[in-house]
Amino acid sequence: MPTKIPHQKIGILGSTGSIGTQTLNVVDQHTDLFSVKVLSANGSIDLLSEQIKKYKPEAVCLIDETKADVLRQKMKGNMHVLAGYAGLDEAARWESVETLVTAVVGNVGLKPTIEAIRAGKKIALANKETLVSGGAVVMREVKKHQTHLTPIDSEHSAIFQCLNGEDVKEVEKIILTCSGGPFRGRTKAQLKGVTKEQALNHPTWKMGGKITIDSATLMNKGFEVNEAMWLYDVPAEQIEVVVHPQSIIHSAVQFVDQSIMAQVGTHDMRLPIQYALTYPRRIPLDIPKFDFAKARQFTFESPDMNTFECLQMGFEAAKQKGTVCCVLNASNDTAVEEFLQGKIEFLDIQHAIRRVMDQHKNIKHPELQDVLDADAWARKETLKVLDSR
Repeated sequence: MPTKIPHQKIGILGSTGSIGTQTLNVVDQHTDLFSVKVLSANGSIDLLSEQIKKYKPEAVCLIDETKADVLRQKMKGNMHVLAGYAGLDEAARWESVETLVTAVVGNVGLKPTIEAIRAGKKIALANKETLVSGGAVVMREVKKHQTHLTPIDSEHSAIFQCLNGEDVKEVEKIILTCSGGPFRGRTKAQLKGVTKEQALNHPTWKMGGKITIDSATLMNKGFEVNEAMWLYDVPAEQIEVVVHPQSIIHSAVQFVDQSIMAQVGTHDMRLPIQYALTYPRRIPLDIPKFDFAKARQFTFESPDMNTFECLQMGFEAAKQKGTVCCVLNASNDTAVEEFLQGKIEFLDIQHAIRRVMDQHKNIKHPELQDVLDADAWARKETLKVLDSR
């Protein structure tokens, strides 16, 4: 008989977002296996209050300190309410938590992830910016503290599964699949004037706003190239991106004997979330089943990196390593926020990132403070570039 999976005490940073709410759905399906000890949100106090009532965590954190004060008054001293970025770090270290799901958006996830690693927590990582910005620092801490980091990102979960039991030295190529986003096949001229609503209309995945825009620019895939480099210790030259509009093959690994392993399944983020929590075991999950007989075709094509320059810049950063990877992330984060607020055009995103990357003096072997400094510089520089356009 298979070994019984031990009960896990989990924390979720970003519990009110897309990944956070889907993680809680997985918890709902296996209440005997998981208990929630910590939740955090940016400022979604109403949804967080509902989650508190249902899951009864020991502590919660609101990054918005004003809303944290409101929640403290509402809780009347019956719960630890943490606030701000310092509170997020404390939530990440929370003593009773064994596995931390890091699902916050942006570079805000870097420091609490490192705090959790240093506290010996297992990490289920959905925040790709953590590895893009600080992969060298993060993976060094993982090795130093001998903890586990399992990816939630669907593509990296697929690669992680394909490499299970394999020797990474026998890998010839990692193949990241890409839906192509809502603008697949368009020229750069055709991308002039596209709206926020068009960019947010992803053809296959249901995700948060920021990551959906990253998918539209293909920066999401540029980030994943950087993630793969750190997660699997392979150079950028051994990573390939292939457009696969059906989003059924989530990614693949090609070995030196030319065999290829791919992970196939329905496009539902609860699958990689649950696998990250139960690895190396698999347990039932109530999601739509994939039916090969109903899949009419799988198609593949090369990405257009001349039109979608963000993917090209992702490869460039991965080849250089260092603080330029953090600059890539921070500049993109800033530009995407400006686009979502209606202040800039869609193509301004990649134009600004290119200029900021070209101006940066790269530090090849950064410490954490170097990464944080590069992040702050890139955000300010991006706003300057956008203001001067």
